[in-house]
Amino acid sequence: MSGLIPQRFVEDLLDRVDLAELIGSRITLKKAGGSYKARCPFHDEKTPSFNVRPDKGFYHCFGCGAHGDAISFIREFDGLGFTDAVEELAKRAGLEVPYDQGARQEMQQARTLTDALDFATQFYRSALARPDAGFARDYLKQRGLDQKIAEQYQIGYAPGTGTALYEAAGEDLRGPLIETGTVSDRYGRPRDLFRNRIMFPIRNTRGRTVAFGGRTLGDDKAKYINSPESDVFHKSREIYGLFEARQAIRQLDRLLVVEGYMDVIALAQHGIHYAVATLGTATNQDSLTALLRQARHLVFCFDGDSAGFRAADRAMENALELLTDGLHLQFLMMPDGEDPDTLIRKEGPEAFQQRVDGATPLSRYLFNRQSEGLDLTLPEHRGELRARVEPMLNRMPRSTLRDAMWHEMLRLCGNRREWQNNRSAGSGAGFSRGGERKGWTPEARVDVRLSKDSLLCVALLEAPEMASELQDLCREDRQLHQARNFAEWILAREVRDRKQLMQALAFDSEARARFFRLFDGIEHLPSRQHAMASAREMLTPNREAAHKQRLAALLTQKRSISDLTDAERRELQELSRQNQE
Repeated sequence: MSGLIPQRFVEDLLDRVDLAELIGSRITLKKAGGSYKARCPFHDEKTPSFNVRPDKGFYHCFGCGAHGDAISFIREFDGLGFTDAVEELAKRAGLEVPYDQGARQEMQQARTLTDALDFATQFYRSALARPDAGFARDYLKQRGLDQKIAEQYQIGYAPGTGTALYEAAGEDLRGPLIETGTVSDRYGRPRDLFRNRIMFPIRNTRGRTVAFGGRTLGDDKAKYINSPESDVFHKSREIYGLFEARQAIRQLDRLLVVEGYMDVIALAQHGIHYAVATLGTATNQDSLTALLRQARHLVFCFDGDSAGFRAADRAMENALELLTDGLHLQFLMMPDGEDPDTLIRKEGPEAFQQRVDGATPLSRYLFNRQSEGLDLTLPEHRGELRARVEPMLNRMPRSTLRDAMWHEMLRLCGNRREWQNNRSAGSGAGFSRGGERKGWTPEARVDVRLSKDSLLCVALLEAPEMASELQDLCREDRQLHQARNFAEWILAREVRDRKQLMQALAFDSEARARFFRLFDGIEHLPSRQHAMASAREMLTPNREAAHKQRLAALLTQKRSISDLTDAERRELQELSRQNQE
């Protein structure tokens, strides 16, 4: 619908919006000359690198590269679409968006449907407090939910009578309730879809109810049912609990994807506010895309039974085509007979958080699952593993992660060169007298292609004494923000060697918190030699540029070479020699 908003109106709206006032209403800004500074709301940082230029109408973060105008800020910060962001800004400016007639009617229809669903939400909430809802309240109490969490997620109760919601609604709301499927007229007379059920409103990113989930309190065949799809509800695109998670944690750096409404709510009650649930039986590509719009780090949490593993497998397979460098997907399988709701109550939030932190990366989960039932000491089984894994890797877009997983497949399957080496070494080296292999191919370090930023971080980890040189390089390239932060910290702490660096990272709690996720998304660290060589290669053009600048300065500051001092002449000769080399 963005194309239906005149561009001239968008430009006029941006001219009217005070960018500093808009951003300052959401984060704390400090004036710095003609601009404003703050800690970036889009990534975790200790020192302010987020700059706002009201006179130019844009913001820019020198740490993560976030950049844009008022509309893009509202979209990213509030999680809105283009049209909703324009609507929000127009409301602040006291303007009305000039949609054409068709678009206006479409938006009015959507508002009418969400108005009806918001009414249903309040009706169910008030019904939960009625005397005849004692059984529903007892059920929630038995499940360990307190009143505060019930209000946060707007949990309600659908009375058992067949038309309670329909009769409570006004004439103007009954039609929209039927249109959304909340009330059914399938048999020629209105009848509430949800009866004698605990109600879970499903809200969009603006907090408007778009559908419901209902948990039976009786012996219905369907334990849970959801609203049917409508003009405002597409189950593959909506994420339960996302609105509440964004309210609790403004900057969502990861999402814990669980299976049920009660899992989300129980985790939130115990302090884990970043849990959400997809709707439907499988995590498909639409729901994955919706999740990845909110966070680049997803942890899928499933029950440890066969159904849970099947669900995890589907999520993994659907994610393969979306995987690019920078995405981090993990899998956390619950112990047998447990789900997140029961487990966090049994062992507490700290122990559960440790499970989340130690979740299995997608690459390891893939190889573990595909090698189940195989004996990788047998050539036939190694061939079977490759036959299973290779088609899956071919579905992935080209990336460093795909290259690393390909190398891992070759290592596990044992490529021809490794077999020939073992054969030429003789039976004493790799085989027993009976022809069976004594051991398994040792895991070899694989040099993989990483971003320049990651390579420099690895080089700093191996040789922190390079921090001074690399800091200058990083300041000239905004894409190297992680390496720059790492180098600046090393210099500030006066770390001189690798041992001292490891001690600082291990025992300094602030350092651990700051650099804990520095190497997230890297499945295989490159070798020391590879990292150091890459860092020196990147430094070479930087040194050449510095040499040329110094040469030019020496030759332009003096009228002739005779005016140079002896020290400057020696420097000139050395720079000329280095430049020729």
